[in-house]
Amino acid sequence: MQSAFKIKKNRRDIRTWLVLFMSALVMSGITAIPARQELCIAAKFFDESSSVGSWLHEVFFAIRNTEEKYPFLFYGYDWLAFAHIVLAIAFIGPYKDPVKNKWVIEFGSIACMLIIPFALIVGYFRGIPFWWRLIDCSFGIIGLVPLGICYNKINAIENLQRQTSAYEN
Repeated sequence: MQSAFKIKKNRRDIRTWLVLFMSALVMSGITAIPARQELCIAAKFFDESSSVGSWLHEVFFAIRNTEEKYPFLFYGYDWLAFAHIVLAIAFIGPYKDPVKNKWVIEFGSIACMLIIPFALIVGYFRGIPFWWRLIDCSFGIIGLVPLGICYNKINAIENLQRQTSAYEN
């Protein structure tokens, strides 16, 4: 009986962490669409002579100029948002049945880990400041936290199920 309670608690915890993770993915995606408006707001918080302010103002002017001359390029931002939402939907599987869909957690963890070399390497070639690339890397690291917790709890459920079935036989 104790095992059933622990399994139920682990499933509830997994669902809580997955809702948090999925919500963050969706919000991250949605915020890609109004990039110009967000940059305009963010740039106001930093002095243009600071390194962060200088970078934000430069990016804002580039976004504004691109939007005026080549608005179709922002279709890529729309697809970025779409990809985040689709990835969030993939986590419905482990939300419903964490043990059966453990592979989705593994996939998400691999994706989070790949953010680090991707941001560092591609960001370098795109001229992104190192400190900004570290911010991008932090999203992968932060994403690993809920996924790691879920992964450990799924392993605990698997162990409890094995113990329960061994006890019943």
